[in-house]
Amino acid sequence: MAERVNVSFFQELMAAVAEQGRALLPKALFGEAGGESIEVLSRALMSGRGEASGVAIARQLLNQLKKATSEERLQFFRFLADDLQPNPAHVADAARAYLDYPSDKTLAKLQKASYSPRLEFFRRLNLAAGATAEIVALRSDLVRHIKSDEALAAVDADLERLLTSWFNRGFLVLRRIDWQTPAAILEKIIEYEAVHEIRGWDDLRRRLDPKDRRCFAFFHPALVDEPLIFVEVALMREMPDAIATVLDGRRPEDDAPPTTAVFYSISNCQDGLKGISFGNFLLKQVVEDLARDVASLRTFVTLSPVPSFARWVDRALASGSDVPISAADRQALSRLRDPRWVEEAAKDAPGTDELKSALMGLAAHYFLVARSNDDRPVDQVARFHLGNGARLERLNWLADPSEKGLREAHGLMVNYRYDLAEIERNHEAYAYDGTVAASRAVRSQLKPVAKPKGLSTMPDLLALPGTGKAKKGRPEETKP
Repeated sequence: MAERVNVSFFQELMAAVAEQGRALLPKALFGEAGGESIEVLSRALMSGRGEASGVAIARQLLNQLKKATSEERLQFFRFLADDLQPNPAHVADAARAYLDYPSDKTLAKLQKASYSPRLEFFRRLNLAAGATAEIVALRSDLVRHIKSDEALAAVDADLERLLTSWFNRGFLVLRRIDWQTPAAILEKIIEYEAVHEIRGWDDLRRRLDPKDRRCFAFFHPALVDEPLIFVEVALMREMPDAIATVLDGRRPEDDAPPTTAVFYSISNCQDGLKGISFGNFLLKQVVEDLARDVASLRTFVTLSPVPSFARWVDRALASGSDVPISAADRQALSRLRDPRWVEEAAKDAPGTDELKSALMGLAAHYFLVARSNDDRPVDQVARFHLGNGARLERLNWLADPSEKGLREAHGLMVNYRYDLAEIERNHEAYAYDGTVAASRAVRSQLKPVAKPKGLSTMPDLLALPGTGKAKKGRPEETKP
């Protein structure tokens, strides 16, 4: 409550400053309603006026951008790309001076010459009350326009760099979301859920209210009622192999304590913060908090979707690539074209075992052998969890027979296991040696001809094929 009051007071104070600053500015800045005034205001914001007038200009510019059409916003982004960039001649001169006479002084001049004016522009724009949330929303629009104009990528790179500093872990606040959380936030949990749709308030209550359910979210002081990312957790007695066992609401009749924490949904909430990593910090802190608060917990796992698997299977079948698919496997996989295959598989109809063997073999290849151009696993969810130090623990046949689960992954889901004693080792092995941690159960499902050369001598680890050493860097964040 104190946090909300403090933010509200600050916003009211900045609004008062903006109103006073507005009186000091030429009326011409505020008289235009079209797209041209956006550029006029943008140049005025960079003109070095006083603090009060700067706040007023920033607020007026944000108001204009709210009303702007998509084309007007695109012109604004192009203005940022073309006009607010370092002077190439000054950068070249400073670079030559540093190369000729390397020193702290010439380095400082080079840094100043190469500093992007866009960074200063967005810092000044953020002076307005409530501007952070509006800038985040502005970036989501910018990212959509990059597809049609690659020159805007430089603007996005500057803005992402700035938002990364504004939203670093030191500013994030972890809150538990429960049935007593304000309704405005609960409505956003329903809206932002991206993995398993929340079908109304009753469904939400089943995920939040029982004593064996948890939900945690990261918030930022500048976006008080806007979750950045949240994770839903089920406290169970064993690792689940199907999402129905997590979502159906049924509980064991006895009160034996839970031993397994299951992270079954992670949802990023702000499109404008794409590429800024929150999930790794969130999971690690939630694991620590749960381990401290629920003493009976011994196992921490996910039950994760595989959103790109079905597309990958289609490409593998169509391309005749080096993915090992025998004639018998192709025959078995052809059943996937029949919409009744799920019902038949649930009844163990003839041919089910062959289909399961073929599909699970492809799944093992997909996770352990298939690679994208950067020599990383093709699955974005795998990149996230493996990069955080998890181990690929189990492939689950027909774990999600929903329409979405079948469309995206032929019903496949996987468990990643976070073993507190191995997280750091797994993370280091993946980041520096290109090694994927996988259980023997998963590796055993690889078709013999698909096994990559040089299995790691480390137990439960599989070396990446290809170049040997994977590229360094943080894997891109996705939902579990």
